[in-house]
Amino acid sequence: MITIRSAALTATIDPHGAELTSLTDATGRALMTDADPRWWGGHAPILFPVVGKPSGETIRVEGRDYPMKQHGFARRRDFAVTQASEDHAVFTLMDDAATRAAYPFAFRLTLTFRVTDATLSIVAEVHNPDVTRALPASFGFHPAFAWPLPYGEPRAAHRVTFAADESPDLRALAGDGTILDTPRASPLDGRVLRLADDLFADDALIWAPIRSQSVRYGAEAGPQLEIAFPDTPMLGIWTEPGAHFVCVEPWHGIADPHGYTGEFREKPGVFEVPPGGVKRIEMSVTLG
Repeated sequence: MITIRSAALTATIDPHGAELTSLTDATGRALMTDADPRWWGGHAPILFPVVGKPSGETIRVEGRDYPMKQHGFARRRDFAVTQASEDHAVFTLMDDAATRAAYPFAFRLTLTFRVTDATLSIVAEVHNPDVTRALPASFGFHPAFAWPLPYGEPRAAHRVTFAADESPDLRALAGDGTILDTPRASPLDGRVLRLADDLFADDALIWAPIRSQSVRYGAEAGPQLEIAFPDTPMLGIWTEPGAHFVCVEPWHGIADPHGYTGEFREKPGVFEVPPGGVKRIEMSVTLG
């Protein structure tokens, strides 16, 4: 485990998956999930090279099928720790024979975690070392924050407040985890999502596209978290009803449309990194 800190925050990252496993305030109060295995043992997996469920758990590249699990393989791989200091750390994953068996591309994925005062920033960079062809990929963050936050307010007082007005329609999930054509109604009251377990009876709430570039999470009477995501055009919010966490998930990618059989490169939400280029995607969490 790698720990970085400022006077206001301490973050711990597991090189397995480059996963943020703990974020605490200056007095040690936990701002993230307790990872109770009754609900979900994750903390903040990194989603790459897919976000969500591929149809039939396969992707197609130049007419050939490759096996690909939900949310990709990065969360199950060991990253190299390429830098580590008091306030920041860098983790790197590169392609190898195992990744190319599922995703036939050269890549380098780096995650830089940094704490500055009361802000944790996470910068992902998807590098394409191939100078002959573009690299298709998706990427997402999946942090699970404590619900309730540790400031004495009940779960029912917690809300997510969006920075902009959002569409009245959300994307709906099929039973196999792919995306349906038929939308579902947004439960927002203006810009406010009042959290309740029954919101998640049918899985995640998905804004695609999302107009906001940040949300605030917490109870009005207590400290809140501002979660900023300037580089991601989609957002998922999810929990298991009754659990002690809520995930606020900035995505640059989404599950396959239901029944999708097309090329991965042409799938909705996939971006392309130019030959020899890099795609940068950042999110930050500020306690205030």
